[in-house]
Amino acid sequence: MALKVHICAVGRLRSGAERDLLDDYLTRFDRTGRALGLGPVAVHEVEDRKGGGMSMEAPLLEGVIPRGAVICALDERGKLMSSPEFANMLGGWRDDGRGDVAFVIGGADGIDPSLRAQADAKLSFGKMVWPHMLARVMLGEQLYRAASILAGAPYHRV
Repeated sequence: MALKVHICAVGRLRSGAERDLLDDYLTRFDRTGRALGLGPVAVHEVEDRKGGGMSMEAPLLEGVIPRGAVICALDERGKLMSSPEFANMLGGWRDDGRGDVAFVIGGADGIDPSLRAQADAKLSFGKMVWPHMLARVMLGEQLYRAASILAGAPYHRV
């Protein structure tokens, strides 16, 4: 059974450098991950047009998270992981027969505490604050890297 990956994010990623990078990494992930039971990736974008912040964004995000999915919140308070640790986490969810994993990326203020509390895992890309559009690109790259690691490709930082 394949582990489908969902990127559930606040805001629309317009065409440009970030979109091109994200599309490239997700295409590579789909290609590498397919034989490993990983993917495909779906990107679900939500927008709070009234500007209500994270409390208004939370129900919109909850609406695009598949029922029963593993929820992994991208959060600065989350766990710092090496790329092999991230790959092993992804592979573990697949091996446990989970059908979906939703990586949740909040808006400018982050993820509402009520939604963060529902997360099965919390992942941090470091103590620095990253623009949420760039966080998508970083996640895409790490998904591709995880698939490469799980496929047995050489990893330069072992």
